[in-house]
Amino acid sequence: MKRLTFFLTILIVASLACNASQPTVEIQPTETATSSPVENKTALPSNEFDSSKLGTVENDVKYCTMDGVELKMDVYYPSENSGRFAVTMYVHGGGWSSGDKSKGAGGLEIPELQKAGFLVVSVNYRLAPEYQFPAMIEDVKCAVRYLRAHANEYNLDPNRIGVFGGSAGGHLVSMLGTTDESAGFDVGEYLDRSSRVQAVVDMFGPADLTVDFEGGGETVRRAFGDFDFALASPVTYVTADDPPFLILHGEEDSLVPIEQSEELLAKLQAAGVPAELVPVANAGHGFKPVGGEISPSREEISQMIVSFFEERLR
Repeated sequence: MKRLTFFLTILIVASLACNASQPTVEIQPTETATSSPVENKTALPSNEFDSSKLGTVENDVKYCTMDGVELKMDVYYPSENSGRFAVTMYVHGGGWSSGDKSKGAGGLEIPELQKAGFLVVSVNYRLAPEYQFPAMIEDVKCAVRYLRAHANEYNLDPNRIGVFGGSAGGHLVSMLGTTDESAGFDVGEYLDRSSRVQAVVDMFGPADLTVDFEGGGETVRRAFGDFDFALASPVTYVTADDPPFLILHGEEDSLVPIEQSEELLAKLQAAGVPAELVPVANAGHGFKPVGGEISPSREEISQMIVSFFEERLR
């Protein structure tokens, strides 16, 4: 029996070694004071953290099942363990109808956040037109609840969860930042946990779907159907207890105009929420250069995002 246990141990260690190399993240230009803690429950008595996972990535981890669909996330572990990890969760864009957790504007930030000591997760969610809103926000809220329910397993701090996303992902993380359980989007598993987050980075996401703009129109109708556009808009839900926001938006974005982010900024600041909008010169949607080099540069944008999360989640 002891000999069998020994060989099983060798096989497990070899398997972990094979998974230690991180896959290349495909990048596609598609697309103040921290909040009070919201999670005071003791984590569920799940598995203790396996320190051999440090510096590795786990792909296609099932986080929830909605309407029979198994929803997956990739989990990127920091290289060192100095206590409970703060978490940053990436939500991809793609007009609510395409995209994947391994793609999108936030792909550049994942390795930088991992290096900075954050546990990073990147999530998939149900897509239109097969699934219409609110499926997408229900899914990403379930992902936040899943993380809190498995805090011990991932060695994470349930009171330090930040989110970031671009385009449709920017819309969804803004909804995570502005909505609580009263909005009705918390359905499915782990309902004894909160889906509230402590920091939001919104990159060129729509904020007011009642306003007509190039990236709205048919794209929104296909994804949202007959759902009330006002009730699907982050600006509708802004309150004083929302977490700090960092908003980044290209000044030349014709798909989702910067006025969308300006409106969100105005609502947040009027409510007393710490919020900043960084206009990116010469940048279209996805920070694509338009007529010159973008400013701040893409590398500077990444550092802004890392610094924001370091300030708000540490």
